[in-house]
Amino acid sequence: MWSRIILLVIVGTLVFTSCKTKRKIAMPSHDTPAEISAANAASIKTFEMNNLDFYTFSGRAKTKIEMGKNTQDITLNVRIERDKAIWMSVTATLGIEVARIFITPDSVKILNKLPGEYIAKPFSYIYNYTNRGITFATLQDLLMANVSSNLLRATDVQVASAVDELIVVGIKEQLSYQYRINKENRPFHFILQEVGGGNNLEAFYGDYVKTDGYNFPQDIALNIVGEDVSLKARLGYNRVSFNEHIEMPFSVPSRYKVIN
Repeated sequence: MWSRIILLVIVGTLVFTSCKTKRKIAMPSHDTPAEISAANAASIKTFEMNNLDFYTFSGRAKTKIEMGKNTQDITLNVRIERDKAIWMSVTATLGIEVARIFITPDSVKILNKLPGEYIAKPFSYIYNYTNRGITFATLQDLLMANVSSNLLRATDVQVASAVDELIVVGIKEQLSYQYRINKENRPFHFILQEVGGGNNLEAFYGDYVKTDGYNFPQDIALNIVGEDVSLKARLGYNRVSFNEHIEMPFSVPSRYKVIN
């Protein structure tokens, strides 16, 4: 159970409705004037310049997870070596570590400690839970509240102004997305959907605080909704650091059963 929940947390979100309801995103039109497209390019460059340009990240978050009728309070430790690895450790009641996960651009490894199980899969294993347009970089940006350069490199992208915010809407590789950007050019709301599909991902970022010069949200709400799953996760960070030496311990005891 824990391996499934934590993997969903990584690729997911804070549910906004039931599994049968989909929030519609206004898609870009194909008759956008050239001068608007030029303005879009300038805005996109600004968003990317305000993304967190880090080497390593380490954070600890008190986390509430709701999956169906089940609710769990856990502590989630997250470590990221940029563009190389995402490591997570899940601690439940009484400080017992129940799961550990290690993701690289090529692989997914999971230790489910209570039953003593180990999973090692190629990165494509994530596609059991989400769209094939999701990449390691997309996951990294989701966790770091960065506007995904991978998604912005789409043919159909539009940027619109609203009161105290900018809205970015686009489509890439059968994924439609929407970012809402605050005055500091940092996202506070993100929606990702399959075009014509049933999987929906949503993230809310709040309580931005500058740590070591990095403007990072202390409150992250994540949701994933699919045809057979509904999950909510609320992360409240009480410790974050950037560009410090980090370790990502991941060893598999010989007694662990390999799950295929």
